[in-house]
Amino acid sequence: MMDFEDEFSESEFVKKPDPPIQYVKLEDTALVKRDLDTFPDFLKNKALDKYQLIAFIEKTITGGWTQKNLDPILDSLFTTTDRRPNWRTLVRWRKSYIDSNGDLASLVTKRHKMGNRKSRVKGDEAFFEQALTRFLDAKRPKVSTAYQYYRDAIIIENESIVDGQISIISYKSFNQRIKSLPPYPVAVARHGKFKADQWFAYCSSHIPPTRILERVEIDHTPLDLILLDDELSIPLGRPYLTLIVDVFSGCVLGFHLSYRSPSYVSAAKAIVHAIKPKSFEGLDIELQNEWPCYGKFENLVVDNGAEFWSKSLEHACKEAGINIQYNPVRKPWLKPFVERFFGMINECFLAEMPGKTFSNILEKEDYKPGKDAIMRFSTFVEEFNRWIVDIYHQDSNSRETRIPIKQWQRGFDIYPPLKMSTENEQRFTVLMGISDERTLTRNGFKFEELMYDSTALADYRKHYPQTKETIKKIIKVDPDDLSNIHVYLEELGGYLKVPCTDNSDYTHGLSLHEHKVIKKINREIIREGKDDLGLAKARMAIHARVKQEQEAFIASKTKAKITAVKKLAQLADISNTGQGTIKLEKSERLPLISNEPEQNIKDILDNWDDDLEAFE
Repeated sequence: MMDFEDEFSESEFVKKPDPPIQYVKLEDTALVKRDLDTFPDFLKNKALDKYQLIAFIEKTITGGWTQKNLDPILDSLFTTTDRRPNWRTLVRWRKSYIDSNGDLASLVTKRHKMGNRKSRVKGDEAFFEQALTRFLDAKRPKVSTAYQYYRDAIIIENESIVDGQISIISYKSFNQRIKSLPPYPVAVARHGKFKADQWFAYCSSHIPPTRILERVEIDHTPLDLILLDDELSIPLGRPYLTLIVDVFSGCVLGFHLSYRSPSYVSAAKAIVHAIKPKSFEGLDIELQNEWPCYGKFENLVVDNGAEFWSKSLEHACKEAGINIQYNPVRKPWLKPFVERFFGMINECFLAEMPGKTFSNILEKEDYKPGKDAIMRFSTFVEEFNRWIVDIYHQDSNSRETRIPIKQWQRGFDIYPPLKMSTENEQRFTVLMGISDERTLTRNGFKFEELMYDSTALADYRKHYPQTKETIKKIIKVDPDDLSNIHVYLEELGGYLKVPCTDNSDYTHGLSLHEHKVIKKINREIIREGKDDLGLAKARMAIHARVKQEQEAFIASKTKAKITAVKKLAQLADISNTGQGTIKLEKSERLPLISNEPEQNIKDILDNWDDDLEAFE
């Protein structure tokens, strides 16, 4: 019978590869033994003197290292007994040097091992732990507070001890105990794990991009500057800046400046500005250089702001072939270039501008930026363009490792980025608009109380039947111009531009934000124009008429006509969402008109028959 052969018996297990050195933990790391350079100079010099003495005697001595052979040599080298080492000390030095295979560090005096290694005070461990628990708290009490608790607790305990009372260490010793604790657990207890990881976690460097537009970062910040209105010259406050930076070259690709809080609109406007060729139309200044930084970027690095989680942004970037990379929450250092650029703007561009504010209110002191603000909003936009194009792009960075525009030109020559055609640029502008869903009606589309329709849309309604599902259409709205919208028509496979039906030029150049503000003000004006007292009296007159008709109906012995009953039902407002009977309780009173003369009430109620239909 053939023996069973174990095919795994002689196989060699595959050795697990060693992790990269930057990820090896401290307890698994092999340390290199310290050398002479790690000691203070006075200990290093003494160790070198010992070595020279050992080397000299090694050459001079004729026999063994005994007292008989060493004392004459030491007597001839040292005239005083103060510096002369004992012959046994010299032998011990030589033995340490030989046992360490000639390591000079073995000759260093072990001063770092001197001192008391054990606590001189015993019995206070429990009280120190209690005080330490109070110190390791998120409220972050001072060391002196914890020491006071430690001292008071021992004093109270010693009150009941006759012999062998517990000694109290000094504040200096208590503070040294606190400082000798491992810093990471202390930071976790007092500042939280997030801060502790920021301070003590391993920090790796970024993988640098190899070409322009490979990695692009975007972020928002309020500028530390108060600007004035262009026409009224009144302070407007601090604007929000949305900025896009190319990591490879350091060049600014685009920006958007607005007083509205950061949103999808500001992000979309900045992205469109970054991708399209730069045009300086509308600026009243002449720039010395061009701004050639534009094109379709590969990776857009964003944080976890709500504006970057917009479906509109995600769909538009996917259509354009742009990958969105989201940073982990509360980790801005993973997006450092745009964050650093914000600091550069405040330090280099806004530092001496009148109206400059401070991010920290304590830094402002007696300075009042609102009174010193002199720059209009449009002027700042022009000068910000000049600073980007003619100063920042042309100057070297602080380490003098690159000039942004030169780095861009080198990257462009080696690997030019993809450009969008005019048609694709227009399409991308439409895609970056606000997405919404609206129902197609016979009058077109309604968006924010505005109607949109055209002959082309009417022809579409004539030729293509709609169902309950297809009648809802996706529209794209430019938040800066409500004069038209773009409607996606699935049967035609594209977006149709549909103008607003308003003929008063109200929507020409009208932004969505302006329109909402106008609507809000208009509602307030309507509310103020209403006569609430007159409306209340009219409603109470209806209730009085209903009660009168009911009483007359009950008092009548004749059979009521169906038309009269229907009139009562109308007055009583019988419906599926209201009451179901025309009967009113006798105790129900009408306070607003109860004091009116009876004949006046009768006259008021008699007029309701003629006005009922018009009122409804």
